[in-house]
Amino acid sequence: MEKSKNNFSSFKDITKAAGLVFGDIGTSPIYTITIIFAITSPTIENLMGVLSLLFWTLIILVTVKYAWLAMSLSIKGEGGIIVLKEILLDSLKSGRKIAFATFLGVIGVSLIMGDGVITPAISILSAVEGLELIPWIGHISLNTIILITCIITVFLFSFQYRGTDKVASSFGPIMIIWFVVLFVSGMFYIIKVPEVLKAVSPHYAIQFLSNNGFTGFFILSEVILCATGGEALYADMGHLGAKPIKHAWYFVFFALLINYFGQGAYIISSGHTNLILFSMIGSISGIIYVPFLILTLFATIIASQAMITAIMSLVYQGITTRIFPLMKIKFTSAQLKSQIYIGAVNGGLLIAVLFMIISFKKSGNIAAAYGFAVTASMVISSIFMIWIFKFQKKYVKMFVTYIVLIVSTIFLIALFDKIPHGGYWSIIIALLPFLIIQLWARGNKSIHRSFRALAIDTFLFSYNQIYGQGNNIKGTALFFTKNFKEIPPYLVHCMLRSSIVYENNILVSITTTEKPYGMHFEKIDNLAHGLSGIKIEHGYMEIIDIQSVLKKNNIKEKVIYYGVDEISTKNPILKFFAFLKKISPSFVNFYTLPYNKLHGVVTRLEI
Repeated sequence: MEKSKNNFSSFKDITKAAGLVFGDIGTSPIYTITIIFAITSPTIENLMGVLSLLFWTLIILVTVKYAWLAMSLSIKGEGGIIVLKEILLDSLKSGRKIAFATFLGVIGVSLIMGDGVITPAISILSAVEGLELIPWIGHISLNTIILITCIITVFLFSFQYRGTDKVASSFGPIMIIWFVVLFVSGMFYIIKVPEVLKAVSPHYAIQFLSNNGFTGFFILSEVILCATGGEALYADMGHLGAKPIKHAWYFVFFALLINYFGQGAYIISSGHTNLILFSMIGSISGIIYVPFLILTLFATIIASQAMITAIMSLVYQGITTRIFPLMKIKFTSAQLKSQIYIGAVNGGLLIAVLFMIISFKKSGNIAAAYGFAVTASMVISSIFMIWIFKFQKKYVKMFVTYIVLIVSTIFLIALFDKIPHGGYWSIIIALLPFLIIQLWARGNKSIHRSFRALAIDTFLFSYNQIYGQGNNIKGTALFFTKNFKEIPPYLVHCMLRSSIVYENNILVSITTTEKPYGMHFEKIDNLAHGLSGIKIEHGYMEIIDIQSVLKKNNIKEKVIYYGVDEISTKNPILKFFAFLKKISPSFVNFYTLPYNKLHGVVTRLEI
């Protein structure tokens, strides 16, 4: 009975992982082989070589790198490129190395965000293109396909603010059906042409590359499409745990592999190279084609949803670690920590995805821009992993990661061929978050230099004099400050210059730790008569309700004061920073504090 219960629980976890993690990599069979054989001849030798390359790419860049190496590195079970950076920074001592690792991390984050625009565009468009092969529907114009794709995309982004928690429970079963269909359809043609299974030998991949020279080398820029989304195994580890994701990957890997080899067998049998997956399904039975097309649309929407959720989660990490401006956050689920909604990000992503669809028009064209960003982030994460394994003295893993890095770099070099043909868009898209991060860092440094904080000892001397006069306001007031060593100018203005002193004054400091989750509350009593402190530390992925924390610790505030920076500068770059700062919500909006108790005090800063 216990064993049966454990098996059911394991299957449930695998199903959940299939829905939340493998959407992107799981939908790559829709377009990968079709795109490859749009630019190379489908001879037997080429087919066997491409299938061999696909097999070993999935083995080295997904199974070995993510399922084995990367998933052995985590902070409290959390994974991702930011986590790798934080693990590495804990071991580094040199300031230059810390700066270099931080810079690489910022590039990696920006590239992943760039990938977040291209994934929904290519996934949904490639599925809608399957309408062309419905026998009774007749010819569908390119403009109609683009219009349908745009409508589905707008619909997908329009319900984000409602949260996906309610529909997420159906993601897993739908993706399980998707992978079973991929497996069965692939096996149908493998049985007819079993010789394709010989392609598991690396001999065919090596032979393909040596026979085709530079052309074969640049085919790698399309082969990598089979591994896009592989980073989700590691990035989503904190949501589901390493074990369910690993178990689910073995199932997903087998389904993908069989389908790719089945597509190869179908090409050998029929000679067709246009919309291969759809043609293969249609050739098996015309009856199942429309249901399969509907399933494909659902699978691509789920893949897009997973990427949107990942980008929202990444931006939230960036906000709490202070590399991004504050944005208004809506928490859409009480169960899933990853389910958050950021209106500014959702709107920006929608515009960018629609632009990609309308500009490129076909999934094959978008593929020219796809792969560069994700492969570059693979190279960066491999560098981080080598560095970490070296510090941990895990030399076998370090050696294997060197091999992964070499393979990733070869793919990245091949992808440079895509840059003139649309690949530059992935760089342009990634450049936007990169520049915002750099601007935000520079602006905050300038503010810090101009910030005329008062030492706590000097402040307490004046505070005690004012409090001792006895003209204090009844009740409890909260005053936000970064720390208890330096008192911000707004607080000096409130208490010392304006004599706004309550009977009970509490300094509140909220800081983000380098860990993803966890919260620590500490009350510091008797800083002075009528003055105490509260220190709240939380993980950068932790969602905290300040009001609930205060209520839980019996703090009943009458009023809340916070500082508002009014920035004056002549520097054009810093003027843009000042504009971003002005349109960004204050941290009291970010933490959703009660507006009827809030009092913002403006401090003018010249930077």
